[in-house]
Amino acid sequence: MLASNGVHISVCEQPQSCPHCGGPCHVQKTVRRHGKTIKHGQFEVRETVHVCAARCRHESGALVTRRAQCLTEQIMPGRVVGYDVMVFVGLERFLHQPHRQRDDIRDALRAVGIELSSGEVSNLARLFLEYLQELHHARTEQLRAALAQDGGWPLHVDATGEDGRGTLLVAYAGWKKWVLGAWKVPTERADVILACLREVVRQFGPPCAVMRDLGKAVTDAVNDLLGELKLDIPVLACHLHFLNDIGTDLLEPAHAQLCDVFRRTKVRPKARGLARELGRKLGNEIGQAREQVSAWQHQTEADHSIPKGRAGIATVRALAQWVLDFKADSAGQDFPFARPYLDLYVRCVTARRAVDAFQCSRPEDKKVRRTLKRLGRILAPVASDVPFRQIVRRLRARAQLLDELRAALRLVPKPRSGTNYNTSKDAPTAEQAATQLRDVRQQVEQLTQSLEQRRCERGTVKDSREAIDVVLRHIRDHGQYLWGHSICLPTEAGGGTRLVERTNNLLEGFFDVIKHNERRRSGRKNLTKDLEQLPAAAALAYNLSSPEYVNILCGTLERLPDAFAQLDFDKRQRALAGQQSTDDVSALAALQIESASLPTDDRRLIRAEDMKRRIVNAAKSRAPYLPRGRRSLG
Repeated sequence: MLASNGVHISVCEQPQSCPHCGGPCHVQKTVRRHGKTIKHGQFEVRETVHVCAARCRHESGALVTRRAQCLTEQIMPGRVVGYDVMVFVGLERFLHQPHRQRDDIRDALRAVGIELSSGEVSNLARLFLEYLQELHHARTEQLRAALAQDGGWPLHVDATGEDGRGTLLVAYAGWKKWVLGAWKVPTERADVILACLREVVRQFGPPCAVMRDLGKAVTDAVNDLLGELKLDIPVLACHLHFLNDIGTDLLEPAHAQLCDVFRRTKVRPKARGLARELGRKLGNEIGQAREQVSAWQHQTEADHSIPKGRAGIATVRALAQWVLDFKADSAGQDFPFARPYLDLYVRCVTARRAVDAFQCSRPEDKKVRRTLKRLGRILAPVASDVPFRQIVRRLRARAQLLDELRAALRLVPKPRSGTNYNTSKDAPTAEQAATQLRDVRQQVEQLTQSLEQRRCERGTVKDSREAIDVVLRHIRDHGQYLWGHSICLPTEAGGGTRLVERTNNLLEGFFDVIKHNERRRSGRKNLTKDLEQLPAAAALAYNLSSPEYVNILCGTLERLPDAFAQLDFDKRQRALAGQQSTDDVSALAALQIESASLPTDDRRLIRAEDMKRRIVNAAKSRAPYLPRGRRSLG
């Protein structure tokens, strides 16, 4: 392959007869073309083009010509790069782990004799997604048949973004774990989401159920869609979003007040300052001091003594650091399931009591004793201040109410980012899951009755009644969407029943995987710019990890270049026959309506120097005189 680079090849295929008149074809011209394919390397070709001797024309008006089929099957139209090169770039960028950067892909291509610029690699990556999306739409009937054979498909719909930008809307088939549609939307609006869902239903048929979050835009779009289709299918609310919304309404006011009290007392800044100061005092002896603290930790004496000297200073520093490490108690969870400032309060109170116990033992070293007293003074406001206790009492009572509901719903903590949500070693069977779901519903109903009784009991404080009202209001508003996960399968799919996921974690986990891969590729924690530039079809590339999906699309990934070449061939045949594209443009028209306050295209426009110049010149100019009666802006 490397030895064939740069060679000149002549291609003159035997022309077939004209499809219109059946007459012969003769040579029209010879063109020189360059080619770059992984299969053949880099080469130059002299291609002979034939034309109908009778000068027949297609319906589109173009002359009937014949080009070398061996070239059209290898090289993309209007380019010098082959289909296999584009597929290689696309798979390395969007599918294979880890997702590779442009320079890494260039090095891999250079190893097989293909030299491309960084810009060309980016263009081929985007072009790969365009071809993949077109092939996905071309295989709609086969994909729809596979979904029907599986007993239908539950629709999971959700959107993600970063800092309110780069919003990606995805329609997901829950049982197959396929992305059926992906769009970049300016903002989450019901009319935009509705147009996208219409397109998915038109291509793949109506779903057997819908799993959504509690957002107003998605809720209105799903309700309007089912109203148009006149379907009576379960519309399910994500249990985790339901619990999260209740927890936010319950705990956010009190948690914010606790945060504000901590901010006023400056407990954290003072504790950080003490830890830094003690670290500087220990200086180069910090390593030995850590070993001495470790030895002190393993002591089992009951006198609660503090060592003297350097070990004592390091021990007091460790106490302050233990207070500052309060976020470790969150166990990877987010608010409201984790209450970080409540954890900080608990650590401050515990550390304050420990300091009192250590002081009772009268440390021999005066420096250690003074340092210990200083830490005690820092923590004293938390242990004695009345506002802390009042807020914490209220926060704990409300948190207990949320924990009761969480236990009834049996929702485990959310896995950390990067976890595969689609597999589980201990996944229950269908019968066990159905039984568990019935038990969960029964427990929620029992908890609802218990809350109603507790609210009416005498002696219930006002805040407790308000907290119970929050929970009951959410159950009243969303309770009808919490159940109905058991779906009866048609006889063609084997009959029986199958359950829809109780949460939208399938799609949430899919978004986490996308962001995790983009962070690994770019090395950036903030993905605002990356998600803005990432095409929506990148979500479809994850379907290529499913063997069944790949088999429907092209058989194997090795045959994906041939499938792309067939797409271009069919497109040329339709163009020559004068056929118009039948693509649905309703979703595209809805996506073109800009609703974001400051999208990327507008930022480029308003940041132009001419924009600033026009505004500054107008501001410096003298305002024209207006008659007295016309000076108002109205």
